Amino acid sequence: MKIGIMQPYFLPYIGYFQLINCVDEFVLYDNIKYTKKGWINRNRILLNGEDVVFSIPLKKDSDSLDVCDRWVSPDFMREKLLNKFYESYRKAPEFGNFFPVIESIVRFKDDNLFNYIRNSVQRVCEYFEIGTNIIISSHVCADHTLRGVDRVLSICKSEGARSYINPIGGLDLYSRDGFSKQGVDLFFLKSRPSSYPQYGGGFVPWLSIVDVAMFNPHEVVARHMLNDYDLI
Repeated sequence: MKIGIMQPYFLPYIGYFQLINCVDEFVLYDNIKYTKKGWINRNRILLNGEDVVFSIPLKKDSDSLDVCDRWVSPDFMREKLLNKFYESYRKAPEFGNFFPVIESIVRFKDDNLFNYIRNSVQRVCEYFEIGTNIIISSHVCADHTLRGVDRVLSICKSEGARSYINPIGGLDLYSRDGFSKQGVDLFFLKSRPSSYPQYGGGFVPWLSIVDVAMFNPHEVVARHMLNDYDLI
């Protein structure tokens, strides 16, 4: 069985969904520390030809809390964020197909950060017909007191994984020898750089999956772009 394990990210770039699509089981961390300067609750879209950041504002709390213990700010104006997506992509060719998905994601009522992001991941997977089994890390019978590679290996062992696939960014973090000693093959997923028509002008790469879905037909993404990567 091939497994992937990642932090929850709100509407991340296509590589995240390529990873989900290429494994048999995807473990979504809920009991992992929220990283303030990371990309858990923010990403980028195209607005007036430039990339701009969108985000989910969070309730002020301790930086030591796990993602599952963080909450969306009571001041989060969902309609304002939705309008930002609307103004950015209302003239995009796939707007009529994908905007209802964005509406269901942004208007989701749960204020728990993990639940809110998990719903967004599931809705995008449903839209692109990604059938991978997605499970929550705290539901896995692994040793969650471990950190880094040891925790990953504990989850792999608990789930009976024979292969672990990580984004290419982990190439310098993980050793194939360390995994092979535990009976697990280690691979890295590297998304191939590709461009598609946006609104004209220069192409802005690696934006949120929202940008991909707004400019590319469903079947092109599901059948081709989700498989446009190399396993190293």
